[in-house]
Amino acid sequence: MGKRTRYTAEFKANVALAALKEQETISELVHRFGVSAMTISKWKQDFLINSSKVFEGESQESKDDREEEVQKLHATIGRLTVERDFLADACKRAGLKKK
Repeated sequence: MGKRTRYTAEFKANVALAALKEQETISELVHRFGVSAMTISKWKQDFLINSSKVFEGESQESKDDREEEVQKLHATIGRLTVERDFLADACKRAGLKKK
């Protein structure tokens, strides 16, 4: 049994667009791109279903993810600032010069 071929999103989009143009039959597309007719039909259907997302604004979920990431980064910055200040104070007390 051979390895499964992984196709890039760009390749899938090109195949789906070619199928949507209907300038070639599915059989011709199979020979041209080297993928099965079932795969071409699935990619075409997926393309049509997800095409509206191109015109949507940023989703609330991705905004929430970004906000959560920003909060984590702020917490890390705060922790590192406290550690830096603590070490700087410890160096002064130990008589080491700050460079």
